[in-house]
Parts: sequence; structure tokens; C-alpha cells
Amino acid sequence: MHKQAPSPTLVRSAAQRPQGAMSITKDEARALLRERELRATGPRIAVLCVLAVSERPLSHSDVLAELGDTDWDPATIYRNLVKLRDAGLAPVSRVDGIDRYAFMREDGDEHHHPHFVCEDCGRVACLPAALTESLSMEGPWADSIKQAVVQLRGECPDCLAEGGGSSG
Repeated sequence: MHKQAPSPTLVRSAAQRPQGAMSITKDEARALLRERELRATGPRIAVLCVLAVSERPLSHSDVLAELGDTDWDPATIYRNLVKLRDAGLAPVSRVDGIDRYAFMREDGDEHHHPHFVCEDCGRVACLPAALTESLSMEGPWADSIKQAVVQLRGECPDCLAEGGGSSG
């Protein structure tokens, strides 16, 4: 039995959507998939919509939680994340040994920007690329660098507001 892909508003209402997150319709998701020569299956559309409404990169477990109760096998969702990654629609970043997927934004952001990891609650947030734009590498290693990963750690604003953090 196949479930229909939830629309972004079913995954998260506009009022709940984080600032800076975007949404795509099922038709837009289908078009993006076809542009990348991928079949527009229900699970694939749903995963793409979940990634689009998130302001942060999501792990496989996060995506499963956002999808809620479906008949789709976790392995199916994982395979779709990999297909979306390989097609350039869901760039991946590794945070604390866990692959986290994000929606490829229209501005061409390939998810090469710093991330903040809260040491209290584990929340991962995307930070502006401007934080690392002034970094430059010179010397014998400069030409061999393929990617730089910047991860800042501390307490997120929510944990700071609660005042019970371990970092302070």
C-alpha cells in the first residue's frame, strides 16, 4: 500500500515553519525530480518536501520523524535520501559522525557552510557562509583541499534561555 506524499503544509504548518525555511509544492518537487532524471515516487516527493521546509540539515532519523506514521520502510527513505544526494538535490554534511541532508536551495548553496551543534540538546543549525568566506589556504596543501568543514559548538539560544546548560 502506497501513501501519498504529504504536502509541506502537512509536514509542518506555515506558522510552525522556521524562519528562513522554504516550502515546495508536490508539483514543484516532481519537476525538480524530473529535471534530475529521477522518478517522482511518493516517498521521494515526501522526503524532498520535508527537507525543503527544514531550516537545518536532517539525519535519516529526523526525516523519518518528520514524515510521521507512513507505510514506507526506513530503508526506502534512506535509499531516497541517497538518490537525492547523488542527484544534487540533497547535499549532505557529516555532523558528529551522522550524515545530515539539506534541501538544495535556489541560490546554488551546496551546503558548504558552517554548522552550529548544541552540546546540550544536540540541535544542529546552519550558519551563514560569510563566517568562513575570509578564510584562505596557502602553501603546499592548498591545491589538494576538496572541502572544508567548520563546526562550532556551544549552547543554542533555547538551552541558554533555559539556563541549565553544561557549557556555562
